[in-house]
Amino acid sequence: MLRQSKEDRTLRENLMLASSTASVSGITNVAGMIAFLAFTSNITGHVANLAKHIVDQNFREIIVFVIWLLLFFAGAFISSFIVRSYSHISYYKAHSLPVIIEIIVLLFVAIYGHNFYKETQLEREVVIGAIIFSMGLQNSLVSTISGGLIKSSHLTGLFTDLGGDVAEWIHPKAKQTKTVRNKIYVRLTILGFYLIGAVLGGLLFNVFDFAIFYFVPFILLTILYYDVSPLALHKLTKAFSKS
Repeated sequence: MLRQSKEDRTLRENLMLASSTASVSGITNVAGMIAFLAFTSNITGHVANLAKHIVDQNFREIIVFVIWLLLFFAGAFISSFIVRSYSHISYYKAHSLPVIIEIIVLLFVAIYGHNFYKETQLEREVVIGAIIFSMGLQNSLVSTISGGLIKSSHLTGLFTDLGGDVAEWIHPKAKQTKTVRNKIYVRLTILGFYLIGAVLGGLLFNVFDFAIFYFVPFILLTILYYDVSPLALHKLTKAFSKS
């Protein structure tokens, strides 16, 4: 899923990346809503809340929401900068480093939330900020890897793109219908797995509380392992053939 450039990706690889990252977004967003009554996988709602607090002149809340927006921006910036810096060396290294950072951040959320969280306002704001930063990392990465095809949590943009793709697919003058059809498959996969992740996030949070955030790094680790496992198997087979 991470070893190929955006030009060399197959439909299967895009579907796997879309399903795994969309489920992560669904889980984190619903868990964030239950735990903090705040969106954590996208920032559209936060911009609206920021505008409201500006009107009401709630200066502390204005600062908090600005910081959250900047954290999402920082995650996207760092992810893109890493990919740009290392893609000429190794696509896997360039694509895996943002995922590793995301895993570390979400493990912090899981450990802190499960063991130390006291439900204070400052703790709530810090944990939300950490999750938003991790989602900025993920959204930028998957969009870059897929050439803008996969956006794992922006469902407004997803429905917009899906509507355009379906119109292009069924139009009498449509060309390259296979390419458009593949885009539709990917977008429907994102929608379906986001919904599955959201439902699971709601159900599992009621059972495991903050421990649910341990499941999310596990999903991300499978993304890293997918590309490593064939290489490791090849090296192992080669070593046995020489012995």
